[in-house]
Amino acid sequence: MTEKLGCNEVRGEQYRFTILTDHLIRMEYSATGEFVDNATQAVVNRDFPATKFEVQENQDGLEIITAGLHLYYTDGEFSPDNLFIDVKSNLTDYGNRWVYGDHVETLKGTTQTLDGVDGSTELQEGIISRAGFAVLDDSDSFTILENGELESKKFQSSDLYFFAYQHDYQQALSDFYHLSGQVPILPRFALGNWWSRFWQYSETSYVELLDQFKAVQIPLAVGVLDMDWHIRDIPKRFGSGWTGYSWNKDLFPKPEQFLQQLHQRGLKVTLNVHPAAGIRACEDAYPAISSRLKLNVSLEEPAVFDFNNTDFRKGYFADVHHPLEEQGVDFWWLDWQQGNQSKSQGIPPLWALNHYHFLDSSKRGTGLILSRYAGIGSQRYPIGFSGDSIVSWASLAFQPYFTATASNVGYSWWSHDIGGHMEGVYDEELSLRWLQLGVFSPINRLHSGASSFSGKEPWNYSLPIANGMKTMLQLRHALIPYLYTMSVRNHEKGVPLVQPLYYQHPEADEAYIQKNEYYFGSQLLVAPITTKSNASLKMGSTLVWLPAGQWFDFFTGTPYQGDTTLKVFRAITEIPVFARAGAIVPLDANPLQTKADELPTKLHWKIFAGASNSFTLVETLGEKTVRTQVQLDWKQKTLTVTNDGATEILSVEREHQFEIIGTSLSETLSMKQTGTLSLTDYMLPNTVNIAPQYFDRLRQAEIPYALKETCWAHFQQTNDYAKRINALRQIVTGEQFDWLAELLYVESVNEKEEI
Repeated sequence: MTEKLGCNEVRGEQYRFTILTDHLIRMEYSATGEFVDNATQAVVNRDFPATKFEVQENQDGLEIITAGLHLYYTDGEFSPDNLFIDVKSNLTDYGNRWVYGDHVETLKGTTQTLDGVDGSTELQEGIISRAGFAVLDDSDSFTILENGELESKKFQSSDLYFFAYQHDYQQALSDFYHLSGQVPILPRFALGNWWSRFWQYSETSYVELLDQFKAVQIPLAVGVLDMDWHIRDIPKRFGSGWTGYSWNKDLFPKPEQFLQQLHQRGLKVTLNVHPAAGIRACEDAYPAISSRLKLNVSLEEPAVFDFNNTDFRKGYFADVHHPLEEQGVDFWWLDWQQGNQSKSQGIPPLWALNHYHFLDSSKRGTGLILSRYAGIGSQRYPIGFSGDSIVSWASLAFQPYFTATASNVGYSWWSHDIGGHMEGVYDEELSLRWLQLGVFSPINRLHSGASSFSGKEPWNYSLPIANGMKTMLQLRHALIPYLYTMSVRNHEKGVPLVQPLYYQHPEADEAYIQKNEYYFGSQLLVAPITTKSNASLKMGSTLVWLPAGQWFDFFTGTPYQGDTTLKVFRAITEIPVFARAGAIVPLDANPLQTKADELPTKLHWKIFAGASNSFTLVETLGEKTVRTQVQLDWKQKTLTVTNDGATEILSVEREHQFEIIGTSLSETLSMKQTGTLSLTDYMLPNTVNIAPQYFDRLRQAEIPYALKETCWAHFQQTNDYAKRINALRQIVTGEQFDWLAELLYVESVNEKEEI
């Protein structure tokens, strides 16, 4: 007998179906008739608005029909013989039916760690697919009680969530966030540059390092101290020195003073910890925690790591971590080594570590941890540490795809070892290309291993590379206003900072083919170069798909017509980043003066001409928020700035500078606070002159002078694109042809009309 309970539940004695949306249904089977109503590892909110559905029951079984799917079920334990779903779509001529037990090939999700991975690795499944449906299996999840405690599941049952969103990937993700938990808003400082290195710093050497960064005008926001902050040389009877919680006073004689110096320089501080070995008798905190846990001190009984033990957990925080936080530690890098075994079946140690640490951090301070991904639901505990990257081009080449694809399980704040951690060889170009990716990644944490030769300090490199790094790191801090707004958007609307192209272009094959290209927030498209440059051309390249519309190079303003796939070339210090016509990007005009957790006094807005658009900048100070909207009306040629919210948190000297890109004028406009500016004189040019760039590419290339002269002569002979391309084909082939054809394409398609 089937009952329809509440507004969205259909239930029998041993099964329950919950219709969450037209395209999302929960399917449960329990031999005992028990069902999970608590939050779980993967699911924390099943409260969705009521949705229309139809239930039919006859001698053949039960049918549930919504606008997006049609479920068929006959009584009994779920099996391929009694449960299947037809998805209402026309994505394929066949294959729209899911049968229980079928493996669904999705667009993938992410994985726990890149430790030891040189290149690509297999990713777990996600919640979207080109077939239009996917399955999230929550059958083995532990539960989360109302007080935040984790508890093993007490009975066996099948618990599946069927996503049938067709190609509305963003809606699938938004509903996933509603179901599994929103991503917290990151603290503003987390979006700046992090300095991280596995190195035995002292108080003096670390402060000197920070002063050197300042001297060369490179801003930092987070100082990371790897494991050498604590004593590692411990008596052998205690085991490995990998775990530790006591300051190495030989290196850091006055920890409070040291941490205060970092804070005065505008940095937040995180310490690396490996909790696996618990708290042993050699630790400063041992007397307090041994007293709490009533350990046998005479036998030096350790406080064994067990995060499912409430008493241990209380001591771990109150006796070990909180005193260090009171000294000035802002958050923790939880470098997992606990394995997957736990005394509480079904609750992996990493999950418990992330969950309880984040709860504690949220109550006391930043609401931030740095730790590895523990599975579906991990988006609730940012930030993710992707593991010890191997220094190689293959590792770099995998990271853009890896980062974007993680959005398919809502995991939007990966922190990679930018530059790589281990192995590899000294390669200046690789280091700079990796840094460029880092600047256009969720978190930019420069990192290197213990080798004396692998430090990522920019001054370790030749001058052109060092200057390129400096420019990129300054840009990252300038981008903080944009990045913080995207963090708020991620939290409020379920839109990740880094998105695969197919989120916005689900029917375009190119969006799936160009795996290393991604949207970076609402305004930018990024295509990192992840292979070595062509030595003779002095440029690196990557294949870029530009969707339909007008695009501009973010740095140079060079216009590109979309709806094409094009091989683009950039010098070693450049990364391909594109902004669509109408894009509005807020930058801190003074990134060297503004501390990462402060609001800028002056904003520099990059406005890309050719279309109307609006952008709402979100800024928060304490508990107060102000939203500043910039409205670009290209038809009326006006630019309007308005404020809403706690405007008192803004500097009375707040100024807006507007750079209008893509027009014949280069004049920068300024405005105090709010108002409207006229753009009447800013017009799109009818032609684009690429001759200077064409000549410059030829000039810098290590190719015969005679070949350069021939290419230049043919370029000058005609303005006709077809003739130029045909002549070029007779002269050069392969990459040399692509290298010059990119510029010919730019010039040929940019006879603009007013939009």
